[in-house]
Amino acid sequence: MRALVIDDDEGIRWVLDRVLKEEGLEVVQAGTIGEAEKALAEEEIDMAFLDVYLPDGNGMDLLASGVFTMPVVMLTAETTFGHAAEAYRIGAMEYLPKPFDLDEVRQLVQRVRPKKVIKAKAKAEINVHQNMIIGRSQSMQNLFRTLGRVAASDLTVLITGESGTGKEMVARTLHDRSLRADKAFVAINTAAIPAELLESELFGHEKGAFTGADKTREGRFEQADGGTLFLDEIGDMPAALQAKLLRVLEEGRVQRVGGSLSKVVNVRLLAATHQHLPEKIKKGEFREDLYYRLNVIPVHIPPLRERRDDIKELANFLLDQAVDELGMEAPILLDDAADLLARHDWPGNVRELKNVMRRLAVLTPGASITLSDVALALGNVDSMQKGEETLSEAVTRCTRQYLHQLGYAKAINMHQYVLEQVEPPLLLLAMEKCNGNQLKVAEMLGLNRNTIRKLLRKYNIDPMYFR
Repeated sequence: MRALVIDDDEGIRWVLDRVLKEEGLEVVQAGTIGEAEKALAEEEIDMAFLDVYLPDGNGMDLLASGVFTMPVVMLTAETTFGHAAEAYRIGAMEYLPKPFDLDEVRQLVQRVRPKKVIKAKAKAEINVHQNMIIGRSQSMQNLFRTLGRVAASDLTVLITGESGTGKEMVARTLHDRSLRADKAFVAINTAAIPAELLESELFGHEKGAFTGADKTREGRFEQADGGTLFLDEIGDMPAALQAKLLRVLEEGRVQRVGGSLSKVVNVRLLAATHQHLPEKIKKGEFREDLYYRLNVIPVHIPPLRERRDDIKELANFLLDQAVDELGMEAPILLDDAADLLARHDWPGNVRELKNVMRRLAVLTPGASITLSDVALALGNVDSMQKGEETLSEAVTRCTRQYLHQLGYAKAINMHQYVLEQVEPPLLLLAMEKCNGNQLKVAEMLGLNRNTIRKLLRKYNIDPMYFR
């Protein structure tokens, strides 16, 4: 067997050359796309290792061009689901993030048999970073690979993970990478809807089916016809509805509440839960047959505390996202501050980290986010071996830091400046605590509702973000 290694990094080529030769392969090296095309034209190649970024072009484009008729392993220093999914979409056999495990390279060699690359038909480009599915940890790389392989299919996926890990983001990403991407993505949190209304929400109802049903209404299954239906917190679904859901999944037909006719629906189902469903099955709280019908492809999202190496990268991305949304200058997250973030256990996972980075974006007085800033945002000043800091002391410290940075420049309209620095974070924190309810925010801050509305407009804060 002969392998082609395409990478502009001589060190990477050397390492792969060594391990592949140990496995009994002949090795041809190329540092550019031009050299790779020449080798492909002149040599009989059985396996290729292809870098994404090359001096004269993009390896993804080369793979997509169809010049490879043998298994291709993509190599990249990028660590997002987007790269993994795109690599699988255009025909890669495997995706290896740098630095890669040499034992994994050896295992790939054992798997290889010369064959023509089959092109997946998945379509639709997405901005993966907006979904925050990023990470260098092995658990996240395994997640990317699983998602990349199943995204283009119609298989049912059960997504598990603690609250705040991003289960709906994974579901949306699977939809956006599927053949149904141009159709509807319909999401419903089954735990957030009263049991007596959930059946109507899912399956719809006919006019007069119950008190208040003054017109016929489509259910979520009908709304998602041709697309994807995401059932969040499926573990909280009442037993009676579990039976009806199972029947719909097996027959592919829905019947509205109060109706006598059923309708065929073509829906890909994605479900999620933070609960341990096998335990609920043992307690008789969840149907075993429904569990097996949902758990065709299990996908588990690890909590942040189990992938601490990802926290700094994710924190910086969320910081950039926050300052973009708020129209601010981005402060720099210092290394010791990032280390403190990485040591935190994050019981609220990515959702909690997102809120903390938004808080730091608006509360940080200087150009850098320091250890002190992070400790205060986390309510963890003990980590700095300091006593508790009062609000007055915090304001004094931050104002002193601002005046120090001002140096010899003249402070103009200082009162207005301080007010405009304090109002937005105060408003943001109040909106966060009250889940975007402006009336409750007004009561908390001692202001009238019209003033709250004016302040939201003034500081370009979208109240829907907090709901």
